[in-house]
Amino acid sequence: MNDCGMTIDIMTLFPDMIDSVMQASVIGKAQKRGLIQIRATNIRDYSPTYNRRTDDYPYGGGKGLVMLAEPLYLCHKAICERAGGHVHTVFMGPQGRQFNQDVARELLGKKHVIFVCGHYEGVDERFLEECVDEEISLGDFVVTGGEIPAMAMADAICRMVPGVLAEEVCFTDESHWDGLLEYPQYTRPEEWRGRRVPDILLSGHHVNIEKWRRRQSLLRTLKRRPALLKKAPLSVQDVLTLEDILEKGE
Repeated sequence: MNDCGMTIDIMTLFPDMIDSVMQASVIGKAQKRGLIQIRATNIRDYSPTYNRRTDDYPYGGGKGLVMLAEPLYLCHKAICERAGGHVHTVFMGPQGRQFNQDVARELLGKKHVIFVCGHYEGVDERFLEECVDEEISLGDFVVTGGEIPAMAMADAICRMVPGVLAEEVCFTDESHWDGLLEYPQYTRPEEWRGRRVPDILLSGHHVNIEKWRRRQSLLRTLKRRPALLKKAPLSVQDVLTLEDILEKGE
């Protein structure tokens, strides 16, 4: 394993899909600078059959196909051997705990993770029991395969690696970092189609601007995702601000 800030190996049937996205934008630039490493490994390359088969019909009958345990196991084994030992392994699946910013921070602390992308009707349970540490879901919906969830999670994790973004505040000020939704953002011109930028943002008074932004974060969270407030680390001032918002009926 190299000494970059984060290494993510993605086991997939569609490595080109991963590479095309993860080599672009901020994440792609960070890889070129050696800050992070995201590698897609083709599970088919580890199939012991002549036609590189990775799936078969399920025992007991039923629709669809199930991914074979052996190609998955051999692929996982090769990645771990390259790393010098077992790597924390995550299966992208709808039955796992739901991904959020706290989970992203937790996985960042691992320094190296493997994401396993399933397809069809799932994967042989024996592979999950043998090699996977946990299952994580991107949300309560179903997608065709694990690639899109894996890329979304990789992006969320890697953007927190020091140096990937210009400043730490680029992610600490965003929605969900501290349990609240982000305040509204504005840029030039000052007036657009009859809508003006709030005067406070043009005042140059940074203390008042920060107070306004915090109030807006609390207001937006209260209106759009009130359940988040139950677990957000609110200060005494935050509680007073929320009481004032409710009293004024904003």
